[in-house]
Amino acid sequence: MAKYLLRNTALDILVRVGESGGFSHLLINQAIKKKGLNDRDEGLLTEIVYGTIQRKLTLAFYLQHFLQGNKKIEPWVKWLFYMSLYQMKFLDKVPDHAIIHESVEISKQRGHKGIASLVNGVLRNVQRNGLPEIETISDPVERLSIATSHPEWLVKRWIDMYGFEQTESMCQINLTHKPMNIRIQPMKISRKDAMEQLEQEGYKVVPSTFSEQGIIVQSGNVLRSSLFQKNFVTVQDQSSMLVAEMLQLEKGLTVLDACSAPGGKTTHIAEKMKDEGQIYAYDLHQKKAKLVERKALDLDLTIINAEQADSRKLVDVHAKETFDRILLDAPCSGLGVLRGKPDIKYQKTESDIHKLSTIQLELMESVSTLLKKDGKLLYSTCTVDETENEKVVQSFLSIHEEFEVDMDFFDELPSELQQSSGKTKWGIQLFPHEFNTDGFFLTRLKRKA
Repeated sequence: MAKYLLRNTALDILVRVGESGGFSHLLINQAIKKKGLNDRDEGLLTEIVYGTIQRKLTLAFYLQHFLQGNKKIEPWVKWLFYMSLYQMKFLDKVPDHAIIHESVEISKQRGHKGIASLVNGVLRNVQRNGLPEIETISDPVERLSIATSHPEWLVKRWIDMYGFEQTESMCQINLTHKPMNIRIQPMKISRKDAMEQLEQEGYKVVPSTFSEQGIIVQSGNVLRSSLFQKNFVTVQDQSSMLVAEMLQLEKGLTVLDACSAPGGKTTHIAEKMKDEGQIYAYDLHQKKAKLVERKALDLDLTIINAEQADSRKLVDVHAKETFDRILLDAPCSGLGVLRGKPDIKYQKTESDIHKLSTIQLELMESVSTLLKKDGKLLYSTCTVDETENEKVVQSFLSIHEEFEVDMDFFDELPSELQQSSGKTKWGIQLFPHEFNTDGFFLTRLKRKA
């Protein structure tokens, strides 16, 4: 694809994400399929879109220094500037003159001569004079917010919870690429054989210490591998793999996965049970429940029953004390997965977090009645916010004396996690910078006999 057309496509996606709340990863995937991009163009499109969104607040800080008198511009022009500044500042492989030329061409095609002149003038001014220094911002919270492009309210919130140093590390890692992790289907292939085959195909891989089924792909697009095409492996972050590993699973159990889509954890549970027993997997949306069903079929797993339901009302579907194990991977703010979904940090608010914590507690209240005595309930989220994690667990346990944190959980954690700074008596918070994973919280509760 010509670079002009590729950048036009990137701009279309950025405007939809930035102005209409579209999801960047979905729109990128749609564009790649629709336009049949090769590896190189796919990589550049993804880099421009993700990078521009990741750095939006930084780019806005830069731009305001070059737009005189707070000049109002149309949204597409603003995103064209952001996209251009991102490439000029952060992409070494693309020469400035090429970026400026193509940006001016896009502005001519989309707008009029005046806009093209503005774009040309601003970008040439940047080329001549360089960008303003973020270090000139005196307030440390604002400076960290602008430097790492995280909303100031979020930076303040994390500093209050974890201190400045931990927050800075988390913000910095959120600007980087995370290696892709995959999980073998152990009834189809061993991890050793899978790694050997991937290495033969040119991938650089190492084993995960979080799961005996996990592989970290350090280089190469594993989605194009023969193993992925044959459904011998599936994509799953290491932190998510911990869930099934920590559920104390065995053959023949009856398990509830209360919020199961898209099915990564559900299918891992089935694999750990050697596809013997019963798993009831629910999701609030029918379409998402179908994704779980599809994933189970792809991996040749037969014990998963995927259905649509509001898991706050499962007491109307199942009798009390039905399940040996329950997974509540609760809907959350997603603030632990900002490396893969950078748009989240601009869309969420503090009020969203508090609303979600209410839903999380309601879900735990409801599904907990379905757990057998001596059963285990694993609670997890892909966020790094105490309100959705430890505080939900604390609130639940304060009114349910029949439950307690299962202290064996901490002994069973992988050795790598034993000294984690995120361990508390309520569970473990994985920070994205500590183990190069998603930000993730999990704990295991048990129902007293």
